[in-house]
Amino acid sequence: MDHPSNLQEGSSTSEKEMDAMRKTDMEDVSSKRVTEFLQKCVKLEDHEGDARPKEEIIEVQTLPILAPSYSQNVQEEISMVFNTCAMPANLGPCTKRRRDKGSGHDGASTSLYVDRRKSKVWNYYTKLGDAYVECNVCKKQLSFHNSTTTMREHLVRKHSIRDTLLSQLKDDQAPDPDFIAQEHAIKRARQLTPENNTQYHTVSCTEPRTDVILELVLEMIFRDLHPLSVVKDKGFGLLIGYLEPSFILPSPMQLSSMLWHRYNVVKQHLEHYLQTAQSIVICAEFWLSQPNQTYLTIMTNFIDGEWRRARCILETQQVHENKTESNLGDRLYSVLTDFGLSNKSVFCVMHDSLQDLETNSSQLKSVYGWTSLCCAAHLLHLCVKVGLEVEQVQEALSAARGIVCYFQQDAKATCSLNSKLEAINKTKLKLVMDTGVRWITTIEMCECLLDLKWAIMSVLEEHPKGTTVVQNLADHQWKLLQDLVPVMRTLKIATSFLREEQNFSISSLMPCIHGIVTAIGQQSEEASGVIKTVVNNIRSELTQRWGILDDEKLLESPAVVASFLDPRFKEMRFLNPSLRSELHKKIKSMLSQFFNHQSPLSTQFWVPSSDYKAEVGEAGGQLAAHKERGPSGQSQSMYDILLGKDPTESMPEIHQQLENYIVEPLCKRSTNPLDWWKNNEHRFPSVARLARQYLAIPATVVPPDQAFAASESALEHRRGVLAPENLDQILFLHQNFDFLESMRNGNENPNKNAHSQY
Repeated sequence: MDHPSNLQEGSSTSEKEMDAMRKTDMEDVSSKRVTEFLQKCVKLEDHEGDARPKEEIIEVQTLPILAPSYSQNVQEEISMVFNTCAMPANLGPCTKRRRDKGSGHDGASTSLYVDRRKSKVWNYYTKLGDAYVECNVCKKQLSFHNSTTTMREHLVRKHSIRDTLLSQLKDDQAPDPDFIAQEHAIKRARQLTPENNTQYHTVSCTEPRTDVILELVLEMIFRDLHPLSVVKDKGFGLLIGYLEPSFILPSPMQLSSMLWHRYNVVKQHLEHYLQTAQSIVICAEFWLSQPNQTYLTIMTNFIDGEWRRARCILETQQVHENKTESNLGDRLYSVLTDFGLSNKSVFCVMHDSLQDLETNSSQLKSVYGWTSLCCAAHLLHLCVKVGLEVEQVQEALSAARGIVCYFQQDAKATCSLNSKLEAINKTKLKLVMDTGVRWITTIEMCECLLDLKWAIMSVLEEHPKGTTVVQNLADHQWKLLQDLVPVMRTLKIATSFLREEQNFSISSLMPCIHGIVTAIGQQSEEASGVIKTVVNNIRSELTQRWGILDDEKLLESPAVVASFLDPRFKEMRFLNPSLRSELHKKIKSMLSQFFNHQSPLSTQFWVPSSDYKAEVGEAGGQLAAHKERGPSGQSQSMYDILLGKDPTESMPEIHQQLENYIVEPLCKRSTNPLDWWKNNEHRFPSVARLARQYLAIPATVVPPDQAFAASESALEHRRGVLAPENLDQILFLHQNFDFLESMRNGNENPNKNAHSQY
């Protein structure tokens, strides 16, 4: 690095010091690691009183040391009960020793030439040659030696340009390494991997820091669903070798031992947490891995004492035999026993397919007394599939797939299409191929084709091979797709509604299904005969699957009861008045049975809190007061002659709570029913206990975002390639670790902070 030879007179730097500095600066920077550079500052006095109009401060700023730092949040999280080691309070000594070792005995270190002209501070200066700059504000000239520190200080001192702007400028001037030095640093990092470095243990990493890195590597594996073999990947080894040369990566066997320990600790906490549940809902998901191996993931859903929705994975098992022949009841019972739960704690079981429901429902009901329900996403898919099986629709969709396939395979046609899209400013639109398995992709394909209709037809006409290779849609087929899209879009809106957090419960399902039936029926009134057939098929399937026209089936449906217990839908507008009255009688009967004959689950699995004790005491006092009133004849007042007997005199307290709940004003659709019940539980304690059971039932087996997704997520793909030896533990920690952590911290909405579902 070249320094100016004309230093100002009166400088405090001696000739001897300048010679030593030049000698140091001429050392080969490529021989030192980038992370061991130190900051070197040589300042000359600022002669503001000098008559010369120039300020000269030589300041050489080097690259910052690349030392990893950990936030207080990470420190606290690792020190929680789920971790086996504590984060050191200060990570500085290790870095300081490395810094001292990398510097010379005089405290100076090698510096790199850095071009800082990309800093925003240059907005206030004009460069005058290689050694001077001029302030654009006051036109004062300053000497420049590859550092903007003097320039920034001048702006602060002379022009009061500071605070947020200068902090941004200071951040922006972080130097970038020289290309040659960067190449040497990368080569040195590769030489520092365990298999290449013969002096790997020359600088030892402190033991607490090693434990922290081990724990973070383990968390990376189960949070992001990586296989344990990731520690053997070359790229991962290069990264760790560069960031922490003295760290020895654990073997997959060591990671497996650490994984089991973490799994057992978290499992114990989950067992204690499950004991506080009034009742639980079991969800059974069958899925395939990449080698087409079937797995069963058993999940539990419940609402805890703080009205927080909990979704936890209990176990993932490999299904060796045909799943239709497997005994699902025995599997579920075994898992419940493993977590210390009784079969009476299960309120109902959710199946991910209609086939599993039909195969296992009777056995689960007769042996264990469990009610079986089917995933709403799967049933909705079956209904739409039947609607799209109309012959004319299938022909149009087949031709549409052919067009999309043609553009995906022909590069020239794709280039021509992109050119036309640029001309009409529709470059963001892309053709989508439907998968056939997910009906969401069918509507996306149709929408894209209709948006790009004229561009597609133009390209097919310009390319002679286009019309011979692919068959264009006929005019009536374009019209058919155009009429089909509004119907499909209504179904898509319904899935968006069920994806919202406040609509996760099955309580939102029946109002949504009734809305679909009504909306698409109105859309088909003026449509063509083909669209009417499609709509009638879908409506017929929806009506049959959810028993909309069967009064007896509706009254027995947990979804209908859950809708009544949801303060947004308790008016039950999708039921006729007589059926509404019957439902109220049914709820009264359920409350009486629930209150007078406490089931074993309520005493065995519900851990009373202070609020719960207050509720029981209040209800007991009210019943005692009712008994003290005595027979109705003895408590009759003279006003009964005129007004008749007071109906509340003989009404049980739980029925009075129900009547008060019925006349309560409706809530907005954006209201979360769990938040409402948390604030009003003290007003309707008996109804609240019933609501906690039914609102815990999810509408879908898996999270709605996954159930209604157009394609498989990245985490789902990673799940499918995990080794079977550690798959259960990785998925268990992936789902439950953050959730239980949020429970410990008392988070109001733990699902928001939990890791994204796969």
